Amino acid sequence: MAKSFRKKKTSGNQRRNTGSQKKASQSNGLSSAQWQLIIGVFFLVVSLVLVVSFISYLFTGEADQDLVQRNFQSAIDPDHKKAENALGVVGAFISHYFIFKWFGLAAFGLIPLIFLSAFRLIFQQDLFSLNLNRLAKGTIFYVFFISLFLGYFVYHFDMGDGRISGGVGYQLNDMLNHVLGWGSILLIALILFLWLVFFHGLTRIDNYFLDRWAKKSDTEEEEPEIYQEKKLEPVEEEDSELIAEKPFEGGISFMVDKKKEEPEKPEEPAIEVVRNQPERNDEEEVKLEVSKETTSFLFEEEESDKDLEEFGPYDPKLDLGSYQYPPLDLLQNHQGRNADVSDEELEANKRNIVETMRNFSIGISSIKATIGPTVTLYEIVPEAGVRISKIKNLEDDIALNLAALGIRIIAPMPGKGTIGIEVPNKHPELVSVKSVFSNSKFQHTKYELPIVLGKTIANEMFVSDLAKMPHLLMAGATGQGKSVGINVLLASLLFKKHPAEVKFVLVDPKKVELSLFNKIERHFLATLPNAEDAIITDTKKVIYTLNSLCIEMDNRYDLLKDAGVRNIREYNTKFTKRKLNPENGHRYLPYIVLVIDELADLMMTAGKEVEQPIARLAQLARAIGIHLIVATQRPSVNVITGLIKANFPARLSFKVTAKVDSRTILDTGGAEQLVGNGDMLLSMGSDMVRLQCPFIDTPEVDSVCDFIGEQRGYESAYPLPEYYGDDEPDPLEVDMSDLDALFDDAARLLVTFQQGSTSLIQRKMKLGYNRAGRIIDQLEAAGIVGPFEGSKAREVLIKDMEHLEEILRNLKNGH
Repeated sequence: MAKSFRKKKTSGNQRRNTGSQKKASQSNGLSSAQWQLIIGVFFLVVSLVLVVSFISYLFTGEADQDLVQRNFQSAIDPDHKKAENALGVVGAFISHYFIFKWFGLAAFGLIPLIFLSAFRLIFQQDLFSLNLNRLAKGTIFYVFFISLFLGYFVYHFDMGDGRISGGVGYQLNDMLNHVLGWGSILLIALILFLWLVFFHGLTRIDNYFLDRWAKKSDTEEEEPEIYQEKKLEPVEEEDSELIAEKPFEGGISFMVDKKKEEPEKPEEPAIEVVRNQPERNDEEEVKLEVSKETTSFLFEEEESDKDLEEFGPYDPKLDLGSYQYPPLDLLQNHQGRNADVSDEELEANKRNIVETMRNFSIGISSIKATIGPTVTLYEIVPEAGVRISKIKNLEDDIALNLAALGIRIIAPMPGKGTIGIEVPNKHPELVSVKSVFSNSKFQHTKYELPIVLGKTIANEMFVSDLAKMPHLLMAGATGQGKSVGINVLLASLLFKKHPAEVKFVLVDPKKVELSLFNKIERHFLATLPNAEDAIITDTKKVIYTLNSLCIEMDNRYDLLKDAGVRNIREYNTKFTKRKLNPENGHRYLPYIVLVIDELADLMMTAGKEVEQPIARLAQLARAIGIHLIVATQRPSVNVITGLIKANFPARLSFKVTAKVDSRTILDTGGAEQLVGNGDMLLSMGSDMVRLQCPFIDTPEVDSVCDFIGEQRGYESAYPLPEYYGDDEPDPLEVDMSDLDALFDDAARLLVTFQQGSTSLIQRKMKLGYNRAGRIIDQLEAAGIVGPFEGSKAREVLIKDMEHLEEILRNLKNGH
């Protein structure tokens, strides 16, 4: 059998041994952060060696010519002449090869690139917020190009020696001269022009006539990005092997359809893409037509384009520009048993199904089997005149004849003229999470929040977009794979999204299931201000967090209203194009995913206090990027109430204990017939899909979180709005005798700018959110700024510095 999804209990000795082994491994090996530091210091030394040897070569290169003509071994012989280079023989050889043999004076351009790479590895950030990847491409090009350009003058006009252009530039010009003669300078100029166009985005030349021509062609814009991303993909036909066997029982043919895995097959039907794409294209054409006819629109667009040319689009990832996504090497290749269904097993199951149907006077014209990782789907075509209800009633009889657990009958199959009988395999396959994450369908997905749900019966990858679901309700008995499924969903987002793009709010009443994600608090987690733990376990804190998310939802809707957009994607697009002013409270909005691991415990202890905010978030929060994943062991009607259930169109069920539980979560039976260990049913609207959940072990989750946690993160977790319950003190009840040390400076700052914004205090005074929030509360209590007004900045009640200084003196004197 495949490995169980249940966690094995370990004795105290085993746990102690595991801990000692882990410490030993940490002491014997180096972490990735230590390796990065070592490599960074090495690159730093290399950059210093290059700069000293190169500069020295400019003055001592000729004197060391006879030395570098020998091989290195003879050159270091103490009996030979001493090198004049400041770094001795090593410096002479290095500078000779880089400057004389290779790139000439252009070799100096490699030194800043090596130094900046060392700075990133040592300090985990880019110096001067440079884009190091783009700088590397530009440096490599210009080193070769400058060598080629200078080589033209050295070759044709004998201007300088080989140290000017290097051997690369001279040899390339020798080859070009043979092909083009003096005209090679035209090819060199063309290379530079193409580079400026494609790399630097050159669109016009500062010339009067060309300027007029460029204005005329301004309306011929490039194809919109949204159109480029939604190109039609070909729909591949199913790749199957049909094995026709001998007729059985009066001409009944039996075919086995072993479908091969199709990682490249698109998930969504092609007809939807074809229908939606022309609509977006028409909208884009209308927008362009309006901007050409309306003078005010033209002025606004020109101003916006001017800002883009000056500053460029805003990139929210630059705060953690050196962040590295987790590699697949952190995951394990679980050596589980493959779903190898033998011909004998197929033949036996076929015979039992046919005999059972024949015993109840039901004729079958053909059978086809599709082998999946956990179950095999037998599709039968009954003879004319057979009632479907009669076949449905034979579920228990077929299970008895097959001696199998979890027979499920699908009558009829959606979109097919067949009836499906799902029979568990004797040796189910263990689907490793590494195998699904490495699949190209997941690697190249364009979804906003891609999550891997598992493999279908046809061995196809099932990847969905949580942003479109938009919430997911999960249920399953204890030990059937529910917690593993949550870990797979979270790992899917960790492997595909940057910390600036998504935040998690993790609620774990059991206190142990989600504790591993504590390590990524400063990267991916969102918490209340002054929260002690990033993972929320206390019921009271859960209530505060849910109500805080409701406040965040209302604040985001205010931002969308002010921006004139309808959803978070349009808002962030507008913000990144610098069309929204951060001084007015606008900011980049990351997606927020709320994960509740056990809803039943919360409903039992808090009831309506939990149900109402969850229902409100489920009803309204999808447009502003807050999505819910709610799981429970007991899907009863007092846990999954009608108010909650109505707002969760996507529901996922592992094996449950009773048919009534299956009807509660899925509105139909079938979940009680699952075989466990990650076998599940997904209901999305009218569709029902049987999936095998991938398996991710606890050490794998630990490795991924360690990899992320060791990198540089934000100063703190993403702050949620403060929420005060009935028993909490009024936020205005501030002890004015214990003011913050920076209270006076913050007051002068807000009066100077006449803007009561917490973010202004954070930016100008370089403070964390919590401290800036306490200062703004003290300023409100002192009467310097007004009350909280949602997404808008607070009103500054003091208009001049003289009045402010008088208030500050009174506060110091205790008045």
